[in-house]
Amino acid sequence: MNKFLETLKNIWKIEDLRKKILYTLSLVLIYRIGTFIVLPGIDPTILAGLESTNSGQGLLDLLNMFVGGSFLRGSVFALGIMPYISASIAMQLLTLAVPTFQKLQKEGESGRKKITQWTRILTIVVTIVQGVGYVTFLQTQAGAAIALENPFLFGLSTIVVLTAGTVFCMWLGEKITDRGIGNGISILIMIGIIATLPFGLSAEIRERIGGGGGLITLLIEGIILIAIVFITVMLVQGVRRIAVQYARRVVGNRQFGGVRQFIPLRVNASGVMPIIFAQALMFIPSIAGQIFSDTAWGQSLATGNYYNSFWYNAMFFLLIVLFTYFYTALIINPDQMADDMKRNNGFIPGVKPGKPTAEYIDNILSKITLPGSVFLGLIAILPVFARKAGVNPVFAEFFGGTSLLILVAVVLDTLQQVESHLLMRHYDGLMEGSSRIKGRAAGAVGASV
Repeated sequence: MNKFLETLKNIWKIEDLRKKILYTLSLVLIYRIGTFIVLPGIDPTILAGLESTNSGQGLLDLLNMFVGGSFLRGSVFALGIMPYISASIAMQLLTLAVPTFQKLQKEGESGRKKITQWTRILTIVVTIVQGVGYVTFLQTQAGAAIALENPFLFGLSTIVVLTAGTVFCMWLGEKITDRGIGNGISILIMIGIIATLPFGLSAEIRERIGGGGGLITLLIEGIILIAIVFITVMLVQGVRRIAVQYARRVVGNRQFGGVRQFIPLRVNASGVMPIIFAQALMFIPSIAGQIFSDTAWGQSLATGNYYNSFWYNAMFFLLIVLFTYFYTALIINPDQMADDMKRNNGFIPGVKPGKPTAEYIDNILSKITLPGSVFLGLIAILPVFARKAGVNPVFAEFFGGTSLLILVAVVLDTLQQVESHLLMRHYDGLMEGSSRIKGRAAGAVGASV
């Protein structure tokens, strides 16, 4: 405890770090205030029952969690930063598949600025499209809460305000990244997820103390949750290091090379992307049900009752495993890594340069991706088991899934930045000895976390 207090004092002593933390907290506070400002033309007293009537629907619960409850609250930040995440994912895929964007990525700082500008423009387009869908959702699910009698005027004003809200959230995230601590976009999503935790935890405590198992059951749930978090940290931090030896060469009177370095291959190199892709496909039945809501089978699909079924989760698990291999193959190119090593006079001890090196890296990558994909799939479906065991649906989302992975990855990345400030000023880090926190050097959540 004394060590922890001493670390907090050291953090506060570093002026630059203190300013970054306070700046980040102030912008996060602005973001949270914005999530409670209701859209113009909506009666908040009538809208209050929308969240309770739509709870338990997988797509809505997921979207509502990522934006801190503002989706069902009818807030000006109802779409939050999610359109930016969608645009970032699309741009990342384009840089992997389209030569024009690949060339931009290799142009250094100027290329990155152009990609960022394209991402911002695409964010506005995605926000407008999602805004149209959100207006339709409000008109069908909460028509009585809409105070404006002109549907066109309400729709137009709502889309404009939602677009402005998303752009403002994007600006907040970029400012946190530039002048705060951690990755701003990731932190805003993490704050939105954490905002739902007190409500889920309080509901679970009331249910257990009210006769649903008592304190013993609550304690067991806490132990299981801690174990799941521990396993998730291991999955996020797991790395297979490949030793690389660089040939020694002499230029003039100076000697270069002759040192051994390591290539870190992450067990979960794809982050939460496989879960996002799999969820996008698994939401198709629900969307189809809403389109054909006038039929019996459409109404059954729209309710989302199949989210807890065995076949749905088995398919979800298999899709995550497949997408993990697919996305890992997209972002890690063993042939390029082998060529870069050969160009820099590097080699893996016992392996010939060139194609044998690429095959060696690909073989190791395939072996570590299998357990990583299986663990990722299991973590993704753990909330279903928690709900089956009687855990409150909101609190059950923290027993696994995308929310837990994002929380763990963002917290680790932020703590890693804090630790780097401490070590740079010759203070003790957050971990003792040689154990150091390794962040994911996160970009946008969708892209890396």
